[in-house]
Order: sequence, then structure tokens, then C-alpha cells
Amino acid sequence: MLKMSEVNKMDASAIKGQVSELRKRLFELKLQKATTSVEKSHELKSVRKDIARLLTALNSKESN
Repeated sequence: MLKMSEVNKMDASAIKGQVSELRKRLFELKLQKATTSVEKSHELKSVRKDIARLLTALNSKESN
């Protein structure tokens, strides 16, 4: 789980890379959920929230 203090220290390109990695992870988790059972079902929610945190920080950096 990412903290906003960590995200704010990242530059825009690092944030975009992290978002890309997390979206791939989210896709993999959704695929696992659809085909088999997921051991850590709470991970779906935390990955979605991490993506939202990163996108929020990216939008605030780009608007400034």
C-alpha cells in the first residue's frame, strides 16, 4: 500500500510507470478471480486504491 507522502516524492514519469504496473497487477488479479479463487481477495481493493492515489497525485502535479 502506497502512502501519499511517498507518492508526492515521485516524479511524473515514475508515477506513470507505477500506474502501468499496478494496472497489470489488477488485470492479473481479476483474471484469477474469474478463473479460480484468489487467496488475498482484499488485494483487489488495495490495488485499485493505490492506482487512484497515484492518478490523483499525477493530476495535481500536472495542473501546477
